[in-house]
This record gives sequence, C-alpha cells and structure tokens, in this order.
Amino acid sequence: MRRREFIVLIGGAAVGWPLVVRAQESGRTYRLGVFIPSARESPQAAAFLDELRLNGFVEGQNLTVIWADLGVSNNDALAERAAALVKAAPDAIVAGPELPIRALQAATSTVPILGVTEDMVGEALVASLAHPGGNTTGISLLSPELDGKRQDILIEAAPGAQRIAAMAEANVYFSPRDRHFQELQDAARKRGVEVSIIGVSGPGQIVPAIDAAKASGAKALNFLASPLFSVPGSRNSRLVIERVAELRLPAIYQWPTVHVSRRCTVNVDGWWRRSCAASNPLTFQWSSRPASSWWSM
Repeated sequence: MRRREFIVLIGGAAVGWPLVVRAQESGRTYRLGVFIPSARESPQAAAFLDELRLNGFVEGQNLTVIWADLGVSNNDALAERAAALVKAAPDAIVAGPELPIRALQAATSTVPILGVTEDMVGEALVASLAHPGGNTTGISLLSPELDGKRQDILIEAAPGAQRIAAMAEANVYFSPRDRHFQELQDAARKRGVEVSIIGVSGPGQIVPAIDAAKASGAKALNFLASPLFSVPGSRNSRLVIERVAELRLPAIYQWPTVHVSRRCTVNVDGWWRRSCAASNPLTFQWSSRPASSWWSM
C-alpha cells in the first residue's frame, strides 16, 4: 500500500467510514502521528484504533502510533510538541482542532496532515475542500449548524425548562455570529422558551460561567459547538460534565461523553457508538436522527 492509500484509510477511520484496504506492503510498519486534545487512554482513541485494526492496521504489528496528548489549555506548548511529533517521522498525522493543525502546518510542509475541525476552508487551513493544496487536507464538521437542532432536542427533553442558557466560547462566537445567536433565541421564543447567551473566554471561566447560568435562572444548558467545551476526554470536557452533574442541570453537548448524571441526556455520535456501548451498561434508544442516539439514567 502506498502512503496515499494509507492516508485515505485513516481519514475514513477518523469519521467512522469503513473503507476498503488494498494489499499492504509486506513487512512494512506504518507510523501514524496523532495531535489532538484527547488522551491515548480515552474511549475515542480506543474506537479510532479499533477502526484501523478492522481495516488491517494493528498497533504493535504493522502500525506504530505516536500520540501527542494535548490539553485544550496547553496552546502555548503546541509549537514545541508539533516539532517533536514531526521529528518522530510519521507517515501522516491526524490533528485537530484548528490550533493544533496550525502548529503542525508551521512545523512541516511535507508530512501529510489530516485535520478535523469546524471549517477547514473558513479557518484558512486549506484553499478549498476539492483542492486543499499543500500538505493538509481533512474534514469540516460545520457543527454550529447543528446548535439549533440540539437546542430543539433539549427543549423536548426538558419540557419544564422555560429558560435555557446557551454556553458559547467568546473567542469563536461573539461579534461575527450575533445572527447565529439571534436565530437560536427566535426559534426558542416560538416555543415559549427564553435563551440567554453566556460567553466563556477560556478554561478558567468554564465553571464560573456554568454557575452564572444557574444563578440567572437557567433550567437547562446548551453547550454550543466549540473545542473549549466538548473535546471528548479532555480536562475541559470533564470540568463541564462534573459541574453540570453537581448542579443537576439537564444539558446537551456537541460530542459524546461517558459520564452521565441522573438529570443528563447524552448524545453518542457516529464512530464512538461502539466504544460507548461497550463501556456503559445502559440501554440505548436509537432515534431516527442520522448518526445519533440518546440514552438517559
């Protein structure tokens, strides 16, 4: 298998699309770098590597994984860690979200980078999806488009909540996306629900912002799409889940989580379904919505 075909495979594994693997080069060990803010021991990592294994790439046999464990709050060290990962000579690197991808782009112009972020084109990481150019390609999640759908589901799941707080990363959402906020508020108002926007400027403000939302009278929380809140397995994600559970607030998130309180309803998306199902002795209720399921305690 050529390096190009290996890159196509891991790109598919990153989003859970099984791809056909062509004959591999006998005796070759492929080197895969991973540059994302999730721990090597996380359920997401296990599911990702399981997809590769099912397609013929087994860690310790014909695959070496070089995993850079990043915390969302460790952006100052990204350049140094990116350089160290490139020095380890991977065949390709899976990276995300935006800042880790940028750090890798500054560190190498030759090692292929497969990015996963909100908008590869909008964030100027590639020239276009059809012709990305350079050594970077990847997947645009465009998940802010789903904020409204998640809000609708939260309103259905918490019918007594007449006031909801939308938790937004200030650096991402404010001035350029005021229209997005207005659409969320207008849609909720039609259903008799008031939505307040709570801006969070960084990791240190996550818990105070959740507390402020609770103090303002919010009966449920919608964590809008952002790596600040929702990178599975990250310290920030754990902070969010633990504080919401302590306050006993229904909440909805961009990505799945394995921590559930009595008042939480959790989305388990796409390629993490199998991993979550295996690690949680709960009954899954599959919805008709594509690539999503819901379960509660």
